[in-house]
Amino acid sequence: MQDSLKSSVRPIQPVAYLSMLLLGAGLTFGVVSLTPNAGSSRESTGETNSGAADMNPGMVSPGHVLAQNPNVVSAVVERVGAAVVQIDTARTVETQIPDVFNDPFFRRFFGQRLPSGPGRRVVQGSGSGFIVGSDGRILTNAHVVEGATRVRVTLRDGRQFDGEVLGTDPVTDVAVVKIPAQNLPTVSLGNSDRLRPGEMAIAIGNPLGLENTVTMGIISATGRSSGSIGAPDKRVSFIQTDAAINPGNSGGPLLNQNGEVIGMNTAIIQGAQGLGFAIPINRVGNIADQIVANGHVDHPFLGIQMVSLNPEVKQNINNDPNSGLKVDTDQGVLVVRVVPNSPAAQAGLRVGDVISQINGQIIRDAAEVQQLVEQTGVGHQLRLELRRNGQNQGFAVRTGTLREQS
Repeated sequence: MQDSLKSSVRPIQPVAYLSMLLLGAGLTFGVVSLTPNAGSSRESTGETNSGAADMNPGMVSPGHVLAQNPNVVSAVVERVGAAVVQIDTARTVETQIPDVFNDPFFRRFFGQRLPSGPGRRVVQGSGSGFIVGSDGRILTNAHVVEGATRVRVTLRDGRQFDGEVLGTDPVTDVAVVKIPAQNLPTVSLGNSDRLRPGEMAIAIGNPLGLENTVTMGIISATGRSSGSIGAPDKRVSFIQTDAAINPGNSGGPLLNQNGEVIGMNTAIIQGAQGLGFAIPINRVGNIADQIVANGHVDHPFLGIQMVSLNPEVKQNINNDPNSGLKVDTDQGVLVVRVVPNSPAAQAGLRVGDVISQINGQIIRDAAEVQQLVEQTGVGHQLRLELRRNGQNQGFAVRTGTLREQS
C-alpha cells in the first residue's frame, strides 16, 4: 500500500480519468449480456525526455501569439497531428450471477430464461496516445490500457496496428505501448519544468471517439498536488489547464505554442468546467525510461498515511472524541496510519506523530513529504524530526520499494 495524501481543507469533487472506460455508464453503447460469449458492450470511461528542447524563457500570452500569427494553432496541428493516435482496448470481465437468480421461486417461473452460471463479457474502451519513437514507441495513460486483452492503435492516416504494452506504472498513470511499424512521425518534447501560468496550451486527442479533436487554452497552474485535485493515490504534481479535455483524451498530448509536448492529459474534476489536468512531460519521460529499461518502475516507500495540519484541522481532531488523538501543534504533517511491516513501522513511527522536518527541511504539508521521499529514491535514509507526546524526537527511516508492498 502506498503513501497517501489526504485533503486537509475540504473535500472536492472526485477526479475522473479520461479514458472512455472509466467514467461510468452515462455513455453506454450496445447491450450487456450475462451469458458466456454473448456479445460485447462499450462503456464510457475515459522518445523519453532526454535532449528535450527548451521552451521560450519569456511568457507570451496566447492573445499576443495569435495576433502575431493567427494560424499558430493550425501550424502546431499540422506538425504534430500525425503523431497523435487513437487507442482502442478490449478486456474480458467475469460476470457473477446474483444469488437471487438461484432462488427456486425464480427458477419455477422463468426456467431456462435465467442465466445458470457465471458469464463473460467484453468491455471496450478508448483513449489517446502520442508517438515518441519512429520505431513505434507510444506513450499513453496506464488506465487506458490497464487489464486490456487487446490494444488496437489507429494512426491519423487510417493504418491500424495491434499494440504491445511494454509496461505500465499505475502510481503515475504512465504506460508505454509498442506497435510493429517503422519511420513513423514523432512528437518533440518540451521542458515542463519551465512552464508558467498564462502560457498557451493546445490539446489534441480523441474525445468521445471524435478523432483528432483540437482545443486551445492556457496553463492555469503548475505543481497541483495529487491530494489537492482528489487523486491521492497518484505521485504526480499536475499541470492544470482550461483547454477543453473530455473522456477519450486520456493519454493525449498537451502542447505549447511551439508544438512541443509539455504534458500528458489525464484527468478532470467531475462537475467542473475548465479544470483539466496533465502529467508534466519531464515526469512522463523519466517514468517511460524506466518502463522501457526494466518493464516496471520502483517507487520509494515509507508506509504512512498523512494529513497536513493547520489550526482548523488541529481543532477538528482534538474535538473529535473518536479520533483518539490530541495534537499540540498546528504545523507539520500528522501521521494517521502506519502500514504494518513498512519501513516507517520498522523505524518506530506511530499514529499521532507529527513530522516537522525531513533532512533538516521544514515540512508544511503532506505533498512535501511525498515529494522528498520520491526524490530520495529506494534504499536511502531519511532523517525525520517528529513531535510525539509533546516532545521532539528524531528517527532514521530507510525507504523501501512500493512495488514490493502492493
